[in-house]
Amino acid sequence: MKFHREGVPTLLMSLMIIFMVNGVMGFLLIGLPWAQQTLLALSVLVLIIILQFFRHPNRKIALNNNNILSPADGKIVVIEEVEETEYFKDKRIQISVFMSPVNVHVNRTPIGGIIKYVKYHPGLYLVAWHPKSSTENERTSIVIEHTNGKSILMRQIAGALARRIVYYCKEGINTQQGEEFGFIKFGSRVDVFVPVGTKINVTLNQKVKGGLTSLASFT
Repeated sequence: MKFHREGVPTLLMSLMIIFMVNGVMGFLLIGLPWAQQTLLALSVLVLIIILQFFRHPNRKIALNNNNILSPADGKIVVIEEVEETEYFKDKRIQISVFMSPVNVHVNRTPIGGIIKYVKYHPGLYLVAWHPKSSTENERTSIVIEHTNGKSILMRQIAGALARRIVYYCKEGINTQQGEEFGFIKFGSRVDVFVPVGTKINVTLNQKVKGGLTSLASFT
């Protein structure tokens, strides 16, 4: 198990705060060993939570040009046909993965191909399961064109707690299926818009793994 580079600043800041709080409170609580031990236990718990949030497990991606893999760990909260108005401007099937704070927050490309479009949108911080979060929250939209000529759009969406979206891809570059393309801090959601007629391989409330679970398959 390794930890994601996005967590280094947070981890260093947390260690500094924990050290300072325990130092000051340890002095003020002299004569109250039970209180000192409780504070220390709580500090260790907070540190463990931060470490598990930024974990970056090694995954062996089973490459399959026909599959559209999940871009994130989490739970399927939306499967529906919608009008995609930002890029395709036509009907698409939207599949949404909700990421809770306990999930791995690395984002991976669902398919391999050429990145045709990348756009960051500032916005609100509605809870990630809110119907309007996909179009009104802070978000990043990325379109990948498959070698078969079909394209998908994936959208990183900030939530009420997630106040930082990170993405590493640029327009015009080739990406491999399952490759890391971004990170969202402290829980949020990722939407995937696939062509109408695509075979859906997941169901509502199903738990999925980024780079491992097949959300859908090209037909």
